[in-house]
This record gives sequence, structure tokens and C-alpha cells, in this order.
Amino acid sequence: MRRYLFGVLYAFALLGMTVAHAADTYVLKFATLAPSGSTWMKAFDAWGKELATRSQGRLVVKFYPGGISGDEPDMLKKIRFGQLQGAALSGHGIGEIFPPARILETPFLFRDHAEIDAVRAAILPTIETGFRNNQYELIAWMEVGNIHFFSTKPLASLDELARRRIWQWQGDRFIDAFFKANGWSPVALPITEVYTGLSTGLVDTVVSTPLASIALQWAGKTPYMSTQPIATGIGAVVVSNRFYSGLPADLQALLKNSGISLSQTLIADTRRDDLKSLAVLAKRTQPMAGMQNVDLAEQTVRTRKTIDALEAQHYLSAELDRQVDAALNRYRSGKK
Repeated sequence: MRRYLFGVLYAFALLGMTVAHAADTYVLKFATLAPSGSTWMKAFDAWGKELATRSQGRLVVKFYPGGISGDEPDMLKKIRFGQLQGAALSGHGIGEIFPPARILETPFLFRDHAEIDAVRAAILPTIETGFRNNQYELIAWMEVGNIHFFSTKPLASLDELARRRIWQWQGDRFIDAFFKANGWSPVALPITEVYTGLSTGLVDTVVSTPLASIALQWAGKTPYMSTQPIATGIGAVVVSNRFYSGLPADLQALLKNSGISLSQTLIADTRRDDLKSLAVLAKRTQPMAGMQNVDLAEQTVRTRKTIDALEAQHYLSAELDRQVDAALNRYRSGKK
């Protein structure tokens, strides 16, 4: 009898240890549009391994790459329902969480990456707070590359874009406002349907980065490319506040601190590989003549009017936009 009781108690002890171990393991289900093998997924895979190693297996990332969890709005919906806990987002997804951050994607605002870095550093605390107030923890900032126009046919003048079938990410109020300010009538589609749209002629012109254009296989459909970028696409690695607050303090610190090096890697690798992709596409495509000599003064006026309109709609923040202007002016003054 005594031996039997000992056996029962031992079994319960083992069960208790198993349950405790399971309770100590946190799985971060993480979605991204980035295809497997892309610049971004390589960085994410390394990050996931780092978290698993440094947490001794207590924090594990399960990736859902290549859009298998749907478009970015779909990912955010799944995060709200608890089916996912995190995602890598581009500007469109960021706009669903904290729209004012998209001021960093304003066309023709920045002259180079150094200006972007200086301004982002100045306003990042505000962006982090904005994410947190909207139920997300910002883990890392990233970029998707320099944004160009790509088309299935040549462009003799900028005016021709008014007659083109330009893709606009479905639901993207930011890009929609800038397109309409130029008199362009876009075709709204989820990003997961763009390749098919280019194949069928539903769209004939897209805005994308060289790196993304190759990764998403759009490059094979668009033999014409603008040589001058209009902006640098932003991105963010986020987790839900619900998941983040449920982690023990040491894993919260590990996850948050890991974002510093992840951000540095993502930005550096994206800039490097976007330039490589640009060089590859420059050999495969022809320049869009109508985009060779953009009137920057005219575009600046249109941009200002568009920003004012988005501020009036409370999509952008006048306060944050003034911070951006001030930081950019300080940086440019310091270079003189």
C-alpha cells in the first residue's frame, strides 16, 4: 500500500513539473508578408533563434511568412482575436494602429537616409507611446526600401498616370490621399492580389520597392521603373499588449531589448539589399521617361496640402508633424 501511494505521489509530482514547464513556455505566433528566404525573413529567423536560446526555450516564435495569414489588416484582426500575437507590418499596417507615424513616408520629404535616421530618432518615443496606447508594443522599427513606380508600359509624361490603372493598397488612406492630390484614380486591391492583377491587366502600374518587387515576383510583370524614389517605406515589428503584458518581467525585457539589434539589422540589410535589387532591375527595366524630371516644388505644394487635409481628418497628427519639421530643420542646419 505504501509503495502504491508513493507511486501515485511520484506520478502527480511528474505531472506537476510537466504542467509547470508548459506554463513557462510562451509561443509568439508571428505573421508577415515577407516570403521565406527574403532579406526580412532571414533576419526574423535569426531573431527567433536568439529569443529561444537566450530564454532557454521559454520564449518561442512560430512564423507564418509569405502572407499565409492574409493581408496586413487580416493579420491585425487575427491578433485581436488571439489567433496571432505579433506581426511585421509595412506602412499600411502601421496606419491601422498609429496613423501619425506615416508622416515618415511622406513623398519627397527626405533627401537621404541620414535625414530619415535623424528624424526617426527624434520622434520614436512618441511613436512607441502611440502604439502602446493602441494596444500594441513596438518591438523593432524597420524599412521595406525606397519606393519607386513600376509599370507594364512606358510613361511619356507624368500626366499619363491619370489614365493608368495604378494599384493602391486596399484601405490605405495615406496613399489614397496623395494619389488623389495628383488627380490619379487608383485601383484598390489587397497586396495578395497584385500579382494576379498585373497578370490580367486589372492594374498596370504599382508603387513598390526594388527589393519587394523582386521578392513578390512583380518585377517580371513590370519592365518599366522610375529612377527617382518618392519615399522610403516604413515598417514595424509589433506584438499585442495582451501577449506582452502576460510575459514574465525577464522575458518582457528580453523581447524588448532584442528589438534594438533586430531593428539595426533589418534597416541595414534592407538598405543594402534594396540597392542590390535596384542595380539588378536597372539592367532589366527601362526608365519611365515621364518620371525623370519631377517638379519637386510642385510636388512639395501638393504634399503640404495633402498633409493638412490628413491632419484635419485626424489621420495625421499636427503636433507630431511639427516635431518632424523641427527635427529635419535642426538636422539640415547642423550640416551647414
